[in-house]
Amino acid sequence: MTTTADLPVVVIGAGPTGLAAAAHLVERGIEPLVLEAGPAAASSVRDWSHVRLFSTWGEVTDPAAEKLLAPAGWTRPDATTYPSGGDWAARYLQPLADALGDRVRYTATVTGVSRAGRDRIVDADRETQPFVVHFTTADGGEERVVARAVIDASGTWTTPGPAGAGGLPALGEKAAADRITYRVPDLKDPAVRDRYAGRRTAVIGSGASAFTALATLAGVAKAEPGTHAVWILRRGISGATFGGGTADQLPARGALGLAAKAAVDNGHADAVTGFRTEAIERDEDGRLILVGEDGRRLDPVDEVIVLTGFRPDLSFLSEIRLGLDERLQAPTELAPLIDPNQHSCGTVYPHGHSELSHPDPGIYLVGMKSYGRAPTFLAMTGYEQVRSVTAAIAGDLESADRVELTLPETGVCGGAGLFDGQAADQAAGPATDQADGGGCCAAPVPAAVSSPLDLDGCAVAGEV
Repeated sequence: MTTTADLPVVVIGAGPTGLAAAAHLVERGIEPLVLEAGPAAASSVRDWSHVRLFSTWGEVTDPAAEKLLAPAGWTRPDATTYPSGGDWAARYLQPLADALGDRVRYTATVTGVSRAGRDRIVDADRETQPFVVHFTTADGGEERVVARAVIDASGTWTTPGPAGAGGLPALGEKAAADRITYRVPDLKDPAVRDRYAGRRTAVIGSGASAFTALATLAGVAKAEPGTHAVWILRRGISGATFGGGTADQLPARGALGLAAKAAVDNGHADAVTGFRTEAIERDEDGRLILVGEDGRRLDPVDEVIVLTGFRPDLSFLSEIRLGLDERLQAPTELAPLIDPNQHSCGTVYPHGHSELSHPDPGIYLVGMKSYGRAPTFLAMTGYEQVRSVTAAIAGDLESADRVELTLPETGVCGGAGLFDGQAADQAAGPATDQADGGGCCAAPVPAAVSSPLDLDGCAVAGEV
């Protein structure tokens, strides 16, 4: 007779946190089934393969995953060096997925999760029912699997924030899609470089991704006359705008902010402050004109790079009872610990299954998705989350309740709730607008700086 304990745990997303969760489950003798929407492991990470993390190899691999990889002869790269997204995927994440074998299914897009025979209204025997996970396959077919628990590590990569300051697309934003990107462009790619070289580009956002875009565009400007950036900030510039600099315990992250500052100081970018985009119009030549809520109309630009953070896709969880903070869309107990008005990546208290629990027991949002709209996530946080969550699923509450993580201090991530000029009143406070945050703390590497951004969590069906 099959019992709930005999069922697998479904992990949504074959990114860093999802694969780490699967490795921890295997270590505890629990069978995982990883459903990844992309055609390979870490599909979202591969989307930003040109980005170098600002965390070292020593900070982006998980101990349980390393144990699973060891029999295949895998050895961790030099712990003091910084991988790119491509390195992370090819040298760690794909080998980890390969080690998990048939426990990982690709091109499997989750479309719904529920309790067996119970929509979100029904109370009767709800907590005793297993989960049912529906997903589509590459050929368009539909399947479902029954699970004892669900770990959603699907990240936020596929749902970037819009240019509109109110959280909705600006008027005309969708119509201007041919000249807008929501990712840091790979300016080493000749075809992509041609799109921006010799042109005027608006960069909307104030997080690490925006820093990277500014720094890389400045690099192009040195070689290609006429290349110029217009940096759009929703509030003013203060001493904290460019992050922690040399005081950041993740040196590459601090250097990234300094590179962005250099882009402005050297005249490769102009900063437009207190500008909240309301509409995007075209001029007679097809160039884009940004219109602010205060009526300001900026000079036309050829391209717009929107880097205003990410948000979780909760659509396939509509039949599950989730307890989410009304602002951050993060688990209710976790939200106060990660509120970017109060915390940066390094000041978030390590947390686990208790803070990640929901009214429907047995389902957990982990990785970047667990942070909702807070732009303060680090890969090692996700690894600690799944260590605790898998221990709880296994019934080992002593281990699940134990904290096994110390985070580095940061001066970059945080400051989501400040409005416009308030930033100037913060002597050394956080500087990233929630909507403008470089979610995942990440971005591509400027030439003079090594290693920006730690983009864990932001992924297609799985975290980065």
